[in-house]
Amino acid sequence: MSIPLLNEYLTLCKPRVVGLMLVTVLIGMHLATPGMVPIAILFPGILGIAFVAASAATINHVMDRYIDAKMQRTSARPVACGQISVKHAVVFAAVLAAIGLVTLIVFVNVLTAALTFATLIGYAFIYTVFLKRATPQIIVIGGIAGAT
Repeated sequence: MSIPLLNEYLTLCKPRVVGLMLVTVLIGMHLATPGMVPIAILFPGILGIAFVAASAATINHVMDRYIDAKMQRTSARPVACGQISVKHAVVFAAVLAAIGLVTLIVFVNVLTAALTFATLIGYAFIYTVFLKRATPQIIVIGGIAGAT
């Protein structure tokens, strides 16, 4: 895989958005744990959630590709401009989600994996497909998904 294509796949993951969301994850983990979060949970928890969040971001690119193609700010996104096919983006999203969820199940717990999966569905489908187009309060609704 060439470096430019690697950069396009990285763009699908929305690393800045995921990075900011991981700050809230880190804070939540510390608030939910008396004392320090065990390293054996901290790193796989952050990694698993990051993979699932990157999957949700990729699904967002796929679902919004027609709208993205029409807007100057988003028209160069990899799926919108055809640099990455819908099929490849969907497979990429599925692989990211699988890696993230397996990491959470094996190294953290099933409840965390289930809640993270529910957030994936909520953001990638309910928020992106329905709510984003139905209300100007999308930043609040998106914030709830991110905080979850």
